[in-house]
Amino acid sequence: MAQREYQRTNSVPRRRDIPDRVLRRLFDTACASAGLALLAPIFALIALAIKLDDGGPVLYSQYRVGKGLRKFRLLKFRSMFSGCAEGSLLTAPRDTRVTRVGRFLRRYKLDELPQLVNVLKGEMQLVGVRPQVEKFVDIFPDEYGELLQTPPGITDPASLSFRHEELLFLENSIEEHYIAKILPIKLGIALKYSRTRTFLSDLEILFRTVLGLPSPAMKSKEQGFDPTLPPLHKIVAELLVRAGHFHKE
Repeated sequence: MAQREYQRTNSVPRRRDIPDRVLRRLFDTACASAGLALLAPIFALIALAIKLDDGGPVLYSQYRVGKGLRKFRLLKFRSMFSGCAEGSLLTAPRDTRVTRVGRFLRRYKLDELPQLVNVLKGEMQLVGVRPQVEKFVDIFPDEYGELLQTPPGITDPASLSFRHEELLFLENSIEEHYIAKILPIKLGIALKYSRTRTFLSDLEILFRTVLGLPSPAMKSKEQGFDPTLPPLHKIVAELLVRAGHFHKE
């Protein structure tokens, strides 16, 4: 698929959004600082496990596209064998590049914990669209141009709905399937949420992420969340069924 050029978006936030953004930044900084302090023993145990497993580096960094379409280095605990992460941009369910410890970390999303450092540096926020590599941003410039007016995040409704998205990948066409079917749905969810998000809705997303709960239901952008609607993860599953990617039981 040919890449399209994109331009940096220099938009001025609406005046009513400014208090929300200030509050969100203060909250993110406080939570990231507290999280790094409280989780320090867990960080140490994970680092030890990675070292004992194959002796390679503890951390892995990769350039991702952030706020204003500027690149930054995303941090993760290394979950693949050293030198193997340069292959496919996506990870298959039984990807042989993933280490034994890496499979455990990925299963419980523990490999994402170092991104609290990215949050502390202001490169990311707790809730926001997941940061992507430049290749995928090039394919969807309009969507990312809007979404990345604010920093990308560690979690969002799309992440909750696709918590185990690798199970939806088709063998031998993982990247093509992701670009054509999965990523457009995720971007649609992210755009809908970003246009209606509030500090309180962000708190709900954080609680659901920590507790392993599915994404909340959403309706029109004027109305925001509606608990009477079907959960968003069921809506996503139905869309994929209609697209013919898997059959209902």
